Amino acid sequence: MATSGPSFAMADFLAGITHAVRPGRQRPLVVHDKDLELIPAGSVPNPTTLRVAGTLPTATFELFRQVIPPGESSDMQRHYHETVHFVISGDGHSEIEGADAVTWTTGSFVYTPPWAWHRHYNDSAKHPAEFLTIENSRLLGLFGLARRQSAGLATLAEARARFDDQEEK
Repeated sequence: MATSGPSFAMADFLAGITHAVRPGRQRPLVVHDKDLELIPAGSVPNPTTLRVAGTLPTATFELFRQVIPPGESSDMQRHYHETVHFVISGDGHSEIEGADAVTWTTGSFVYTPPWAWHRHYNDSAKHPAEFLTIENSRLLGLFGLARRQSAGLATLAEARARFDDQEEK
């Protein structure tokens, strides 16, 4: 049965849908905020606080709760996977390669395309900004396509210069 393309048939697709979905029992179906696993500071180059919902039975995407302290930012990074940040609280802006700076506030969704340098800034001097971060990194990892680069707190121009020079060698 084709799931897309010229040989896709709606009747075949609908026949494959069942009313019962039985999840595996190896992991919980609910992970509470208090049970999110903190990624230790310094183990990844991103200076924000990251907690992962790693025990959920997701096979193709990863979920994080990310906090950017007042007046600070994430690292300048790029990766092969797509990412969507849902802004739980806060106000800020993002620098995303190939686009003008984008502003966001509580309730916004921020999309980061694959392999685009990007950095998220908390514009508040008093309050943290908090994201629910969803990325399809597990899916790409299944195919051996996971790749991520961090330029730390560099500017976009600095990241391009440093990493483009490395790739040409």
